[in-house]
Amino acid sequence: MKNQKPYNSDTKWMGAGLLAAFAASLCCITPVAAFLAGIGGIGSMFAWIEPFRPWLIGITVLILGFAWYRKLKLQWEPECACEANNPSFWQSKSFLGIVTVLTAGLLAFPYYSNAFFPNQEQSNIVYVQESQVESITMNIEGMTCAGCEATVKNAANSIEGVLEANASYHTGKATVKYDRSKATRDTIVAAINKTGFTVKTQSYK
Repeated sequence: MKNQKPYNSDTKWMGAGLLAAFAASLCCITPVAAFLAGIGGIGSMFAWIEPFRPWLIGITVLILGFAWYRKLKLQWEPECACEANNPSFWQSKSFLGIVTVLTAGLLAFPYYSNAFFPNQEQSNIVYVQESQVESITMNIEGMTCAGCEATVKNAANSIEGVLEANASYHTGKATVKYDRSKATRDTIVAAINKTGFTVKTQSYK
């Protein structure tokens, strides 16, 4: 009985680590979730979390490291060996391993979030007279990760007449080339604003 409390405590540490990892990735998960759910206007809802992401990642690593330390320490304590060999699944190393893998997946989410968006490059291969091609560069507020970039690019590419769209959260800019006989600047800006990210300034070529 005396070992039940440590095991329950370990489960709480696992949950805390998973929660911290989810919070750290929330600013990146939200744009993708909004796209998959067909919900516009919430892409940048959790952009304010981005400055705290390094701290949340550090907290996640510390929590899971401590949980593994406790799990391995209890396993090798002689007086706990008989009970440590028969924990429930929720208190086992297997479950802690699953939590660790899920946590790693959440923390790495920004790097593979593009996979959730359709590849529209092939559909944008068309022949257009050079005189009809125009380019717009926009400063966009709210982009914090690769998932945000993909959301902005997908919004621009969804407009008929858009030939190429690029976005960078590092610079906070997006550049869109389009056929001005089919698309307009206002239509492109409106599509991006609809995602929840905000076009602040624009320049044209």
